[in-house]
Amino acid sequence: MWKAVLVLYQLLVLGRSLWAQDGVGAAAITPQDCTLECIKEGGPGCEYCRITRDDVKSTLGFNSIEAFGSCIPWPCFELLGENDPKICQHYVHAPNDVKVELVYDPAPESDTIVVSWKPSYYGITFLRGFQVSLQALGGPSVACQLFLFHRNLSLPASHAQKVYKSDPFPHLSLGSQYAVTVMALPVPEEWENFYHSKIFTTRSCAEKNSLEQCKKDWYPKHIEVQQKGTVITVTFNLAPPNLGIRSYFSMCYANGIKKYTEITPNSNRNKTHYSYQLNDLQEGTNYTCEIAANEMDAVRKIFNVQVMHNQKDVVTPLSVTPSLALLLPLGLAVAAIFAVLLCVLTTRKPKLWMNKLHIKPDIIKEHQESGTPEEVVSLPRNRLTPPRLLICYSGYDGPAHVKAVMQLGAFIQQHMATQVCLDLWDSLSVAEEGSMAWHCRQIQESDFVLVICSRGLNHRPELSQSEGHDEDEEENRRLRFGSNNFSSDAAIHLIGEEVGRAKGRGQDLSKYMVAIFEYSEEMDIPTELRLVSHYTLTSDLPLLFSHLHGVALHRPGGYLRINHLSEDGFIKLPAGAALQWAIYKAGMAMKKSHHPVEGGD
Repeated sequence: MWKAVLVLYQLLVLGRSLWAQDGVGAAAITPQDCTLECIKEGGPGCEYCRITRDDVKSTLGFNSIEAFGSCIPWPCFELLGENDPKICQHYVHAPNDVKVELVYDPAPESDTIVVSWKPSYYGITFLRGFQVSLQALGGPSVACQLFLFHRNLSLPASHAQKVYKSDPFPHLSLGSQYAVTVMALPVPEEWENFYHSKIFTTRSCAEKNSLEQCKKDWYPKHIEVQQKGTVITVTFNLAPPNLGIRSYFSMCYANGIKKYTEITPNSNRNKTHYSYQLNDLQEGTNYTCEIAANEMDAVRKIFNVQVMHNQKDVVTPLSVTPSLALLLPLGLAVAAIFAVLLCVLTTRKPKLWMNKLHIKPDIIKEHQESGTPEEVVSLPRNRLTPPRLLICYSGYDGPAHVKAVMQLGAFIQQHMATQVCLDLWDSLSVAEEGSMAWHCRQIQESDFVLVICSRGLNHRPELSQSEGHDEDEEENRRLRFGSNNFSSDAAIHLIGEEVGRAKGRGQDLSKYMVAIFEYSEEMDIPTELRLVSHYTLTSDLPLLFSHLHGVALHRPGGYLRINHLSEDGFIKLPAGAALQWAIYKAGMAMKKSHHPVEGGD
């Protein structure tokens, strides 16, 4: 009896402890508003505090970069370790269970998220806070938040089950990829396992607002194909009137032949569905067709059309009258004579006109036959993955030039079947490895290296603050274009040495290329890099594509035309228009600014 009571009591105690642990992990801890003085003194109400840019400026005397929020290098040493550096010299492990949660955002064109995580058991006693950074993949957008515990707080091991949350990250573009990184503080030197990263994608416009509210994401959902004889009829649902879509197009492919159909429905007859016909399709052929709104970068709906053989009802006559048997050959003979006369007249008439105009018929015939037929050219199949291209540049020509480089990388990756490596897109690895080590590794691992040459490549500006410049703007400029520029220039000099050595050994130099934008000159190319292929962008985009994929643009009797890479075609793409605008803005900025090379005192 007593043994049973004792066992029951122990079970109740154990269950109470487990319920207590569950209670510890259930309540999420959110940031508090408190001052750095409260954190340093260890006062009450400062257990988990958000740090603002004003706190950083009041403590360190300068503003952090606006895009980085309150985050600074070595935050524990700078903000807490002034009086007692020992509290920032311990090792803590990376947080666990990092999650991204969507929260309410009334704006239809953006999302807002909150990041949550749990601290690690290892080193939790010495944990001083967290730093949460968010970066858009393939873009310059960066946001960062810093949270600190007060100096006297020492977390027990049970707090490893607690969930900590960040402040909201608002205004995230829909349908975009982001990388969020949660870093545990402090971060001593020679320590790797201090952060945890997670890649996520924001909702698309259709997921957030429904497909009927998104012009860019809309596509026909319901498609019905019917065949009656040789006529193919396609019926699809029209876009809602509020989207303002007035026309559509359809494209069908089979055996290297494409059929394009423009569709302009009459909304007065039917506002929900429309039917159109596909003509001149070959019988017994399977076509892959696309239909979409006639808008820039519209989503295309793919469907299949199988053209069946036209099976006509064949009636076997029981008897044929003699008059019909005689009339049928006679009619065929008359039709043949008429066709011969028509051919004679059509061939004779051009010759009479040629003689009248004193033009040799052979010349016109040669000109008419010289047109190169359209053909489908496939890329080499010996490569299982897209070529890897490293883009190197100099940031000394200002942020407009850097933006043009980023837009070029985005265009090449989206529309030239190439994987682009750019330091601005991999800032976490650059910070972890160091800029110079990152560039060296990328040079070895990349299939091609493209150096964007500009005036600032051969000259390092002397940063001087004019009377009209604001101190914070000057500090931001130095932080933004400081050490990375030095490492990039050193990497470019290293590339020049590699080119020189390869040339001396008689090795292939096709791995290395140089390019200039329209606002730069040939003299901006360093002497050691003039041994490799060089291009002027954007006019030489087809040549750059040919270099990356080993495809010949010209050959006897034909040439390869890539519509979206031509001078008129690429600007029709959103990425091409953004690249052209960035180059224009960079050119204007170069003209307005007085570069140190031109004689700054």
